[in-house]
Amino acid sequence: MRFESLGVGFTAIAMLLPNVAAASTATTTMGVSANVQSACVVTSNNLSFGNYNPTAASPTDATSTFNVTCTTGTSFTVGLNAGTTSGATVTTRQMANGASSLGYALYSDTTRTTNWGNTPGTDTPAATIAGTSASTFTIYGRIPAQQNVAAGAYTDTITITINY
Repeated sequence: MRFESLGVGFTAIAMLLPNVAAASTATTTMGVSANVQSACVVTSNNLSFGNYNPTAASPTDATSTFNVTCTTGTSFTVGLNAGTTSGATVTTRQMANGASSLGYALYSDTTRTTNWGNTPGTDTPAATIAGTSASTFTIYGRIPAQQNVAAGAYTDTITITINY
C-alpha cells in the first residue's frame, strides 16, 4: 500500500514538470571581407634659409623634412614642383618679394648635387616604403652666393606630390 501511494505521487510530480524535448539548432556561416586600398599621407615642415647676405662668398644652405606614411607595401615616388613664383622651373626655383626674385635650389642629397624635381622616374628620387610607420625625407636647400637682389622678405610655396 505504501508503494501504491508512492507511485501515484511520482506520477503527479511528473505531470507538473515541463515537457522536456530534445534541443534543436540551426546554423549557417557568414562571410566577412574588406578591400584595403593603397593610400599615402604626406606632412611637411617649412624650409627656412634665415638671413641671406648677398655679398657673402658662400651659398646659404638649409634643410627641411617631410614624412610619408603609406599602406604597407605601397611603392611611391616623390615630386617637388617648381613653386609659385612666375618663371620658376624645378631647376631654377625662385622666391619672390614683389617684382624681385631670389634663386634657390632643392636637392635630394647632402652634397647638393641631385636636383629634386617633379617628374617621377626622370628627375625625382624614387622611394619604396614597406610598413606603416612614417618615412622621413630630407630636402637640402641652397641659395647660391652673391645674388644681386633688393633687401626684404622672399617667399615661395612648393607642392610635394606623392605618386603611388
